[in-house]
Amino acid sequence: MALGDLMVSRFSQSSVSLVSNHRYDEDCVSSHDDGDSRRKDSEAKSSSSYGNGTTEGAATATSMAYLPQTIVLCELRHDASEASAPLGTSEIVLVPKWRLKERMKTGCVALVLCLNITVDPPDVIKISPCARIEAWIDPFSMAPPKALETIGKNLSTQYERWQPRARYKVQLDPTVDEVRKLCLTCRKYAKTERVLFHYNGHGVPKPTANGEIWVFNKSYTQYIPLPISELDSWLKTPSIYVFDCSAARMILNAFAELHDWGSSGSSGSSRDCILLAACDVHETLPQSVEFPADVFTSCLTTPIKMALKWFCRRSLLKEIIDESLIDRIPGRQNDRKTLLGELNWIFTAVTDTIAWNVLPHELFQRLFRQDLLVASLFRNFLLAERIMRSANCNPISHPMLPPTHQHHMWDAWDMAAEICLSQLPQLVLDPSTEFQPSPFFTEQLTAFEVWLDHGSEHKKPPEQLPIVLQVLLSQCHRFRALVLLGRFLDMGSWAVDLALSVGIFPYVLKLLQTTTNELRQILVFIWTKILALDKSCQIDLVKDGGHTYFIRFLDSSGAFPEQRAMAAFVLAVIVDGHRRGQEACLEANLIGVCLGHLEASRPSDPQPEPLFLQWLCLCLGKLWEDFMEAQIMGREANAFEKLAPLLSEPQPEVRAAAVFALGTLLDIGFDSNKSVVEDEFDDDEKIRAEDAIIKSLLDVVSDGSPLVRAEVAVALARFAFGHKQHLKLAAASYWKPQSSSLLTSLPSIAKFHDPGSATIVSLHMSPLTRASTDSQPVARESRISSSPLGSSGLMQGSPLSDDSSLHSDSGMMHDSVSNGAVHQPRLLDNAVYSQCVRAMFALAKDPSPRIASLGRRVLSIIGIEQVVAKPSKPTGRPGEAATTSHTPLAGLARSSSWFDMHAGNLPLSFRTPPVSPPRTNYLSGLRRVCSLEFRPHLLGSPDSGLADPLLGASGSERSLLPLSTIYGWSCGHFSKPLLGGADASQEIAAKREEKEKFALEHIAKCQHSSISKLNNNPIANWDTRFETGTKTALLHPFSPIVVAADENERIRVWNYEEATLLNGFDNHDFPDKGISKLCLINELDDSLLLVASCDGSVRIWKNYATKGKQKLVTGFSSIQGHKPGARDLNAVVDWQQQSGYLYASGETSTVTLWDLEKEQLVRSVPSESECGVTALSASQVHGGQLAAGFADGSLRLYDVRSPEPLVCATRPHQKVERVVGLSFQPGLDPAKVVSASQAGDIQFLDLRTTRDTYLTIDAHRGSLTALAVHRHAPIIASGSAKQLIKVFSLQGEQLGIIRYYPSFMAQKIGSVSCLTFHPYQVLLAAGAADSFVSIYTHDNSQAR
Repeated sequence: MALGDLMVSRFSQSSVSLVSNHRYDEDCVSSHDDGDSRRKDSEAKSSSSYGNGTTEGAATATSMAYLPQTIVLCELRHDASEASAPLGTSEIVLVPKWRLKERMKTGCVALVLCLNITVDPPDVIKISPCARIEAWIDPFSMAPPKALETIGKNLSTQYERWQPRARYKVQLDPTVDEVRKLCLTCRKYAKTERVLFHYNGHGVPKPTANGEIWVFNKSYTQYIPLPISELDSWLKTPSIYVFDCSAARMILNAFAELHDWGSSGSSGSSRDCILLAACDVHETLPQSVEFPADVFTSCLTTPIKMALKWFCRRSLLKEIIDESLIDRIPGRQNDRKTLLGELNWIFTAVTDTIAWNVLPHELFQRLFRQDLLVASLFRNFLLAERIMRSANCNPISHPMLPPTHQHHMWDAWDMAAEICLSQLPQLVLDPSTEFQPSPFFTEQLTAFEVWLDHGSEHKKPPEQLPIVLQVLLSQCHRFRALVLLGRFLDMGSWAVDLALSVGIFPYVLKLLQTTTNELRQILVFIWTKILALDKSCQIDLVKDGGHTYFIRFLDSSGAFPEQRAMAAFVLAVIVDGHRRGQEACLEANLIGVCLGHLEASRPSDPQPEPLFLQWLCLCLGKLWEDFMEAQIMGREANAFEKLAPLLSEPQPEVRAAAVFALGTLLDIGFDSNKSVVEDEFDDDEKIRAEDAIIKSLLDVVSDGSPLVRAEVAVALARFAFGHKQHLKLAAASYWKPQSSSLLTSLPSIAKFHDPGSATIVSLHMSPLTRASTDSQPVARESRISSSPLGSSGLMQGSPLSDDSSLHSDSGMMHDSVSNGAVHQPRLLDNAVYSQCVRAMFALAKDPSPRIASLGRRVLSIIGIEQVVAKPSKPTGRPGEAATTSHTPLAGLARSSSWFDMHAGNLPLSFRTPPVSPPRTNYLSGLRRVCSLEFRPHLLGSPDSGLADPLLGASGSERSLLPLSTIYGWSCGHFSKPLLGGADASQEIAAKREEKEKFALEHIAKCQHSSISKLNNNPIANWDTRFETGTKTALLHPFSPIVVAADENERIRVWNYEEATLLNGFDNHDFPDKGISKLCLINELDDSLLLVASCDGSVRIWKNYATKGKQKLVTGFSSIQGHKPGARDLNAVVDWQQQSGYLYASGETSTVTLWDLEKEQLVRSVPSESECGVTALSASQVHGGQLAAGFADGSLRLYDVRSPEPLVCATRPHQKVERVVGLSFQPGLDPAKVVSASQAGDIQFLDLRTTRDTYLTIDAHRGSLTALAVHRHAPIIASGSAKQLIKVFSLQGEQLGIIRYYPSFMAQKIGSVSCLTFHPYQVLLAAGAADSFVSIYTHDNSQAR
């Protein structure tokens, strides 16, 4: 049982460490939720020892404070590149190779014996004494006719042992006619099943060179030839022939010629024709008396007896065992607890193993897995080859097998046979003696275990796999075999594929009928592995009622949550797109079981395992996906109330799965061509449920994880599909009030042709009408087109054309008209539809390109065509990102702040008029809503649009729905190894240790260095070639790398030691106001580059320093909404590694806190100021501490860990100018800050002791543009618009002024736009408005 415990403990550890492997401490395998408490502990530890600088404890606490232990964004979900995740195309399921195309059965067996006892054939000279035994009968021991009959009966019995259900027909010494009748009868009876034809030609001459075998005439005076071609025409295929006669290969050659097997395109009939021949062309059968005369047949039909007799004569046992005892081996062949049964079992395992290891897998399956009788004959054929080769005979088969007579598994068989035989005399003497089983299987399992410890995909596969399969049949070895099999399957999909092709499937399917408790966990694990590779097994599971096993397991007490998660996964696969599976699981109350686990657990209960919650949601979502009855039952069971709380779980996977489950609960069952008023909408229950679901989904539309937002987009698409008309109305109502202001602003829009880009935007206004008070339509027509690419205006103004387009559109509403008013049946509240449209626009502008395209797809469902044309970029220098010119589409409609914020740079067009007025006939009415046709065209190419026209047929409309990806993505977790895997983490820890050592050494140097002045000459100068100058820069802590970005959100990475450009890429395609901040996340590990844009969107990149290899890890919008009247967000952000928090603010009344580990907004702290935040600084040593500077020159300090986050507020700057730079001072003091305002003054404050500044530096009069404070060295730098940088100590002493680039022909630097210090060295990077980035160091350090 110890092994079982080991497996269980491995399971429990492994899956938790998979769910969370975030921190490098002893408690590595704790779940996510411990993170916060541990974070706080480490903070408490460090803060408690601040006052005591002498003890050793303080030193470690200090280093802990300087070297944060938190790591974020390193989960499985961040590995997949954003771009590569599918938008939802249905996968093509291929038939797995391991599945047999069809099972076959041998239905009829024809036994033809030409013995002619007492008369030897003329071409054979027999020796004396000579082999005479046929079918273990001596033909000379009785009268010839009786002997012939007995041999026939015996042979029939020997075959029946392998296939009892077949029909057996024997022909003894037949004529050609009798053989013909026999063959035709057999084929007629067998129909399409296989026929076996066994020919014993010991009493007739050898086959002829032409391929004829011999039979008799009626009077037995002549041998009559029977051509193989005739035999083949009577028996047809599928068939198997056994030829036991001398020179048997002659017949095989004749078949080869007949069917042209040599040619490459040999027909399928050769596949269904199998031949076994006793010897080669020039060979005669062994005549030695130690063999039976039919040694080939004996090997094929009585292998154990034949093998033991042969072995006994060659072994030392012949001294103690009388050969006749072998005929009296006790037991039955199919009872494995007896000696005969054990021998038969070992023989099967050995021959199976030899075949599996030497044959190609496809051939192995065809010969050893497709037909029981064929499999038995081929196993026994391997023995025949071994025995007959010892008598200089080479048995031949078609298909040909490689030689196996010297395979080392025969040694294992010999040893097992010896151990069993040594017990034989005792067992025969005293039948009550207990039989001692052979250690064969135990030893083979140990060999398999050794392979598992050292093997891998790239080494030779384990040869014991077929033996493991055999062991599953035995109760005593079964548990160990299953555990080892589980370990093997865990090595990867290649291992699962191998196990399935060896034939494991029927065994593990059968095991689901056992009720043994100890097998449950490992069986669930094995099925998890199988279904992660091959979903098609769902059909077999449902057919055999296997689903009930997993539902019982899910509901049982005592199972580990990770294993329950596996059971939920298995059930999710069973119901995935499989109606029969859905129905079966619905009947078995799967909904009740899953929802029962989702019920809020009592506070005393342990936290539910995230993986388990995730799979419960996915299982429910798959169960009721497109299955109306399950949706109704889900609603009746209050599924919504149990799923909604999961939308705020800390793990993004759980939130995404909950969104998926809620989204699939939305019914999209009605066709857009039918009338909207349908009976099913009287179902108030359903409307209430949809209302609740949509409202809850709207809460997570701005979730921090793209995984979650993608699912929200898919759910919104489902909702949009069922509520198109109302959403169109909601979208239209945003344009209605602004029609007049639109007209006035049109001339300014028309001049959009930007010389730097190839984009021309043409705007077509359809006839725009407003109903006047007396209902007389007043038409105002307007047409503006800035390019010949605009649509022609031939039909412009024709009401007929206008309305006919309205009829051709399948998405149009069919209004019910009464008294001239529109009655639109409304399902949900108007506000809900408006919020939905708003959410769709937000998604279409998402920072993640994948979500943005999903969002555009959702908008296309409600008929809003968004054509976002990428401005074409003039080719830059090789290896550089090209320059972009941006078309400012945001100026479209200033009258609506909502539109301003959400449409941003999205050109919009309604593909269908969103609303139509009451009309008596379509000639007289004009539409009263502005249909915006606003589509950029790319020169020389069709418009780059996403929205395909919505087709009338509901099937093709259905194909517009984007598909959810969370389920397919989550399945990937189980196809990866779940056990073990500590090696990689040790390597990562070693790398980190190295970096920590480097950091601590350099921190000590920085703290104790006396910096006299900063050198005027830069050690490196980099022309970034940014047209707009450098907006922000960053120095990498452990490599000589500087990262810089410009207004157009172009990022370039440069090695300043080698002066080489490493990489250049665009942060995104539609830059708005540039990048406000670059930060490194996980700088002590594999660092990620956080890029925050001025519009509040945050994107995080990995592999950013490798050319062309950068990948977007995640992206989200860090600020939701802005202050009324504010035109731009001007977002400011800062990252705090200690807490894992990203802080963001700007022209908004709050500071938002994002926990990047949870990818979730955890808090919004009111800024408590009328002004916008212009500078943010998070303490790098105290998690949760944050300082904010405001546009009026005021400062506030927050501690986000306390319920009242505002610690203090002060206004150090006299002039009402915005705070440009703000930072905590180096060291562990929690409240010392440096603040610089635009007016030019730098103030030093200790916010805990006094609100007043204790030091002021008037650095630059009225033109300060940038401030940098070193993280550890006592040094700060400020830059001004007047082209100079000043460096000061923390005491206010000026350490230097940098005015010029002396090495660049005394060229002045431009207005300083950004300054940044290296975290662990005294290096300063300065970026200016003229595209240069320079790096300076202090005098007493050598240039690197």
